[in-house]
Amino acid sequence: MGERKVVNKYYPPDFDPSKVPRIRNKGGDKQIKVRMMLPFSLRCTTCGNFIYKGTKFNSRKEDVQGETYLGIRIYRFYFRCTRCAAEITMKTDPKNSDYVCELGATRNFDVHRENRRQEENMAKRKKEEEDEDAMRALENRTLNSKREMEMLSALDDMKSLNARNARISTGDAIAALRSGGTAQSHADALRMEAEEDEAAVRQFAARTAVVRLADPSEARQGEAEARGQGDAEARETSPPAAPPPKRPRVPPKVAFAVRRAKAPVPVAESPPVAPKPPQAASDPEPASGLAGLMAYASSDSEG
Repeated sequence: MGERKVVNKYYPPDFDPSKVPRIRNKGGDKQIKVRMMLPFSLRCTTCGNFIYKGTKFNSRKEDVQGETYLGIRIYRFYFRCTRCAAEITMKTDPKNSDYVCELGATRNFDVHRENRRQEENMAKRKKEEEDEDAMRALENRTLNSKREMEMLSALDDMKSLNARNARISTGDAIAALRSGGTAQSHADALRMEAEEDEAAVRQFAARTAVVRLADPSEARQGEAEARGQGDAEARETSPPAAPPPKRPRVPPKVAFAVRRAKAPVPVAESPPVAPKPPQAASDPEPASGLAGLMAYASSDSEG
């Protein structure tokens, strides 16, 4: 079968490539044939035929001249109705990530598209209100947090219900059906559910308990208040106490003490002191000061 595959082409001896006409683009709108699927449901305005989403067409695509969105090109598609062969035109809408039906047909109403448009408008209006009013922004945040808490609580309830159902075996279910759902079994089931709920609440409280460090001054103040309150309650509840009995007066005892006399301390006698002999009158008293110097000077001159 390899000899039937033609790889080369035959060129006659008198072939002149310069005589082959060349097709050049003169700058006009260049259209490309593409195979596409209809992105939405529409109705032809000529014959009233409904064309549903996903229908395949051989269409012509071209660039829309003079229209762009943030530098993104916009394309236009031409195709024909499957019933009357009327030409229908649509183009892309990059702003909304959608398509716009231009000519020859009308787009059917889309509930999801309308809901998205309303949600976008509502979010835009809500953001503008929050930018203008700070209290409204605070209220919206409060409502959002409350809604989240409700959703979390509902999710916890669903988890607990699923866990409870998971513990029920096939034998228990058959036994409950055979018993006929008596009042006693129903009461037991309710009691078990209440006990499980209480156990789950205690476990959650123990897991999320907050330990607060006690202040010494507050602790002492609280003890004093509790002690005073307890004393007041005891005084109110207890009967009046009887007065204490009077004791007889006892005269004070007088104690006498005997002081012993101290023994005399012996004193040693000092030896007698001899009297000093009197000085002779002939001995002159030594002069002092300037008079003494003058006396020594006169005695030297005489000698």
